[in-house]
Amino acid sequence: MKVRRRIQFYGRVQGVGFRWKATQLARRYDLTGWVRNNGDGSVTMEVQGEHMAIFVMLSQLKNDPYIEVTGQRTEKIPVAEKERDFWPISSWGEF
Repeated sequence: MKVRRRIQFYGRVQGVGFRWKATQLARRYDLTGWVRNNGDGSVTMEVQGEHMAIFVMLSQLKNDPYIEVTGQRTEKIPVAEKERDFWPISSWGEF
């Protein structure tokens, strides 16, 4: 069953390849959504797919030697049925 989560990550998550790695992992595990940097230094991600695939993706992301997640806030949100890919969004809100 597909689920969708909005996750905000805090810590050393900008300037360390977080969005690139998140995109590569999401595509590897057939997840959809997006990831973007925020002005406050955090990163927001919306990700959807199978619960276990999301868990594995997040575990690998947090184990990256350059990324240091010191906190996160997660919320359940409705699935976007028509979404077909995962995209990094620039800080300016562009793909």
